[in-house]
Amino acid sequence: MDEEKRDRRYFSDDATEVAEIFEVITTGIPNMIKGVLDSLFSPEAAGNMGKAVAEFRKNLIEGGIPEEEAMAMTREYVGTLTNWSKMIKDMRVSRHRRRDEE
Repeated sequence: MDEEKRDRRYFSDDATEVAEIFEVITTGIPNMIKGVLDSLFSPEAAGNMGKAVAEFRKNLIEGGIPEEEAMAMTREYVGTLTNWSKMIKDMRVSRHRRRDEE
């Protein structure tokens, strides 16, 4: 095989690999992030979070934690979940703002 044909074949292989990488970056990763966010903020996720909070409080009380302290700990637990949710939402908003500014 002459050198020019070999160079073209390697260039073609490299271009295909680069195109595949860009496809993952531009489509695959955003779809994955959207899937994660949708699973966190769906009605089903909200229902699961409510059940988790109720179970958390119930376990505290059954474990001998006084009612008032269990409520305070439950509020803190919900606050932690809420802070995580807010942080993720803020990341989404920030990403959309950057896209709009381009």
